[in-house]
Amino acid sequence: MRIINHGGRAGLERAGHWLDVEIASDGWFTSDPMAVYARWDELLELAREVDFTDAEPVDEAQLLAPVPRPRQIFAVGLNYRAHAAESGLDLPKAPFIFTKFPASVTGPYSTVELPTKTVDFELELVAVIGAQAYRVEAADAWRHVAGLTVGQDLSERELQLSGPAPQQFGLGKSYAGFSPIGPAVVSVDEFDYPDDIEISGFLSGEEVQRTRTSDLVFPVSELVSYLSQILPLLPGDLIFTGTPSGVGWGRRPQRYIGPDDELVSRAEVIGEMRHRFTATAKAARRPR
Repeated sequence: MRIINHGGRAGLERAGHWLDVEIASDGWFTSDPMAVYARWDELLELAREVDFTDAEPVDEAQLLAPVPRPRQIFAVGLNYRAHAAESGLDLPKAPFIFTKFPASVTGPYSTVELPTKTVDFELELVAVIGAQAYRVEAADAWRHVAGLTVGQDLSERELQLSGPAPQQFGLGKSYAGFSPIGPAVVSVDEFDYPDDIEISGFLSGEEVQRTRTSDLVFPVSELVSYLSQILPLLPGDLIFTGTPSGVGWGRRPQRYIGPDDELVSRAEVIGEMRHRFTATAKAARRPR
């Protein structure tokens, strides 16, 4: 099952066509894209039974973030060995968790403002919580995941790495538009091996990142279990699972996103996002 946000309405998508969830369910579901995650099993049943004969073509211009208002966004640092190496850091003994703010979420084809000249790309697989998870074991964790989507953990490096310690990870990664996700949330049953998905990123046509999620240090099940020991994970929460090597900050010379760049983010089965960028009027300064 593929869930999209088409013009602010929850939709079922299949082969480039979509059905409005509220209409297809005769009002059993509302049109609110956030409401589907708390009723994921019911939605799966609807998707199996619904007739796509009268489905309409998806209009990419109408596609918004499939999870537009998550209550919690968690992100994981140093979760690929090669990325830890390019950062000059040891692998963490437990997941290194930080948070991003929900106001930073945007859709799969939006234009993002660059607040400075040091904005970096970080391609990620994103897990979306379905059933509430609290103190679950890793063996049961996938049962609490609604589906997977593509994400970018865009990062303003100057603010992120500013001191004194601790560094400003949350703020540096939460400017408006810095958490793009999409184009769809794909249910776990659509993947042959949900722990082994190829993801790839391209900046103005140049491949900058590529990996398989089987290389994660802490896979999705361990991340869900770890976080759920501390607090409840709620339907619609997002977990950005970490970025592979190849980020602009780790390159020599460093390569940051410019206003003329296009960033393409892909994951097999899920699809791709495409983002353009624009400089703000005063893009050379960060808040002090």
